[in-house]
Amino acid sequence: MKSRTRTALTALAPAVWGTTYIVTTELLPPAHPLFAGLLRALPAGLIALAITRTLPRGAWWGKAAVLGVLNIGLFLPLLFTAAERLPGGVAATLSAAQPLVVAVLAVTVLHERLSVRRLFWGVTGVAGVGLVVIGPNAALDTVGILAGLAGAVTMALGVTLTKRWGRPAEVGPLAFTGWQLTAGGVFLAPLTFLVEGSPPAIDPTAALGYVWLGLVGGLITFVLWFQGIATLPVTSVAVLSLLSPLVAALLGAVLLHQTLGPVQLVGFGLALAAIVAGQLPATTRSPSPPSTPVPDAPDAAERTVR
Repeated sequence: MKSRTRTALTALAPAVWGTTYIVTTELLPPAHPLFAGLLRALPAGLIALAITRTLPRGAWWGKAAVLGVLNIGLFLPLLFTAAERLPGGVAATLSAAQPLVVAVLAVTVLHERLSVRRLFWGVTGVAGVGLVVIGPNAALDTVGILAGLAGAVTMALGVTLTKRWGRPAEVGPLAFTGWQLTAGGVFLAPLTFLVEGSPPAIDPTAALGYVWLGLVGGLITFVLWFQGIATLPVTSVAVLSLLSPLVAALLGAVLLHQTLGPVQLVGFGLALAAIVAGQLPATTRSPSPPSTPVPDAPDAAERTVR
């Protein structure tokens, strides 16, 4: 039951991240993906550090910086870029490739055995998400596609390294998340102003969007996400990311009156099946007990004694 609770809490993170697409397109000023990533990461990270008053020590300065850049500093602007340039959740389909990348990295980085079952359900999940969000009139932008794929690879590597390195025993999840959000924000700060120049004007609607993405979609959900990585199999956590595009599609249907037809419903079923299958424990064959010879003749009994 504890594992199910942890899985449910971890699943909240990608479910909330599914709101990123509609918040980005409907609330935030356009053409500022780096600024959006910066405001999502740095204020939340500084809040976490102020609450916990815990800084990295020793080798964890470098590890926290690497994880912060992968999970936050690179992933967030790639996510916002894909969300701005690709319509109708196409970006979400590209991010759905993350479980496949994690399944491969688990072999090379974590030295786990390659699971054909994980790969199968990963491909099934991507196919399901594709059926849900890619319509016949979807416009494909090259930069957006590259950003979406790069974001999936970046986040997958960050997830895998987070699992490998773990978390210092004396450090809580809030402080650990604060390290990464701050590191990602510090990485983004100079890049944002060099690439995008002056920040955009922020009206009340945009401010609401930034607060949602920073506190709820940033601080709270990343705490849950990193806790899930620490306590659950990394491939099981990765497949939960499929919830993000599903939530994005549902919000599009409810708030933007986008239509979900029979094909989309089939895709929903495939993606949900992949998510559920990804949480099932790996089946291992138990070795068959050694057979003991049963003597049925005097000479067999004699050979057994020898």
